[in-house]
Amino acid sequence: MTSTGLVLEGGGMRGVYTAGVLEFFMEQDFYLPYVIGVSAGACHAASYLSRQKGRNKQVCIGYVQHPDYISLKNLIRKKQLFGMDLIFDVIPNQLVPFDYDAFHQTAEKFVIGTTDCMTGEPVYYEKSAYRDHILPILRASSSLPFMAPVIELEGRHLMDGGISDPIPIKRSEQDGNTKNIVILTRNDGYLKKRSKLNWLARRFYPKYKGLIERLDDRFQNYNDTLSYIQEKEKSGDVYVIRPTERIKVGRAERNPVKLTELYEQGYRDAAKHLDSIKRWQEAPPKTVDGPKM
Repeated sequence: MTSTGLVLEGGGMRGVYTAGVLEFFMEQDFYLPYVIGVSAGACHAASYLSRQKGRNKQVCIGYVQHPDYISLKNLIRKKQLFGMDLIFDVIPNQLVPFDYDAFHQTAEKFVIGTTDCMTGEPVYYEKSAYRDHILPILRASSSLPFMAPVIELEGRHLMDGGISDPIPIKRSEQDGNTKNIVILTRNDGYLKKRSKLNWLARRFYPKYKGLIERLDDRFQNYNDTLSYIQEKEKSGDVYVIRPTERIKVGRAERNPVKLTELYEQGYRDAAKHLDSIKRWQEAPPKTVDGPKM
C-alpha cells in the first residue's frame, strides 16, 4: 500500500462537517498514518487521534451556546469573537477533558499548520516535537484575523494556518504521502473571492507585512489550491470528501440545529465513501471512482 495522508481544511464552525466525518472513521477504526490540518480541521483531528468518540460534537455543538463560546461581548472586551480561553483551556482541561496521554501514545504523525505573521509563510508543528505545546499551537492555528489575538510561540507571532496554507496537501506530499484523502468544508464549485476587508488588515496589523500580503492574496492561494487538488483527484492521487448538500452554516454559526445537521451530513458522507476509499488506497490511479451522489 502506498503512504496515504489525511488533509483537513479549516472553516470555523463549518468544521463540524469534518467532525462528523472523523466520528464515522473512529467508529470504523479507520486511521491514517499521517494527518495534517489547519484551524478547525486540526482541532477536530486532535480528538480523532486521541480516540475520543463523541468529543468533537460535545465540544463544538454542546457548548456553542455558552455565553463565552462565540459572542460580540468577547470581541469588544477581549478582541476575540471566539472565547479562546474557554475553547483552548477550560473545556479541554476541565469541562470535556482531552486525553493527552492517548493522543501522544498514538503512532500517527500529526502536523498542525499556522501562519507566521512577520513573513506570511506557513509554519508547521509536529505532534512528536511539541508534547507540552499542543493546545497553544492549536490555538494559534485557529486564531482568525480580527477575531482573535496573535499568539506568540518560540519567538514567532502566529495566526490561523488557513491564511498561508488553507488546504495543506502539498506539505503532506512533501512529507512522503503519494496519496491523500482531503476533507473540504465547502460545496463543490465554491471559489473564494477577494476580501473587502484587506484595507482593515493594514490598519489592524501595521507591523505584520507578511500577514497583510497573505490576506491580500488569500483568495488566489485558496483557488489555486483547489485547482491543484482537482488535478490530483483526476490522476487518482487524491480522494476528496466534501459536503454534498448545500452548506447552511457560517464560520461563526451558533445555531445547534444547523450545526447538528452539518455534523450528521459529514457522518453520512463518510459512511458512503469509506468502502471506496479503502479500494482506492489499494488500487493504481484512476481505477476506483467514489460513490455517485
